[in-house]
Amino acid sequence: MRRKTALAIGGVAVLAWGEWLNWRWSRALVGNSRGASTAVVVCGYRNPQATANLINRWRVRAGIRSIAAGGANSTRVIFSGGANGSGATEAQLMADYAKSVLEFDGTVLLEEESTTTWENITNVIPLLEDVDRIKIASQTAHALKARAYLRRQRPDLAERLVRADDYRPGEWMVVKPLLALYGLWTLRGLKTEERKVSS
Repeated sequence: MRRKTALAIGGVAVLAWGEWLNWRWSRALVGNSRGASTAVVVCGYRNPQATANLINRWRVRAGIRSIAAGGANSTRVIFSGGANGSGATEAQLMADYAKSVLEFDGTVLLEEESTTTWENITNVIPLLEDVDRIKIASQTAHALKARAYLRRQRPDLAERLVRADDYRPGEWMVVKPLLALYGLWTLRGLKTEERKVSS
């Protein structure tokens, strides 16, 4: 009985840890910039098949729901990702999913050259110059990494970063500890100040 109780407590602790870490990452390197125009950047993930894979579909959903209520007219969604094995780009596959499955009919821009997160940010910068607010939608660790890269490349644009709707309590709860472990590994190159929760 004690062993079962200990396992249950351990399981809850692991789930809570994964939830907390993902929550923290969603709130790092963001501010409260205001303004009428917004860009939501959705970076692609390895997609060798002819349709958007599970991870890219989730990123697209997070990107679309990051559009503030009533703000669709002043928001552009930028899908970023280069060629894959199917012949289409990740950006095109994500845009197709947004339009055909999620029935998104807002402004969509494609960046179709990038093969890494660093390149995603480098190549979308020209599409961000004239917006007031920037949201990067992805898994929370990946989005934080992308925000850190924007801060390194263009600190002036990084001042416009605000939270995307890519973290929701309880969503993907069972896999959040695994995402947290993977996130810790992928974020190992970030500086301490790039990991702090924004005030």
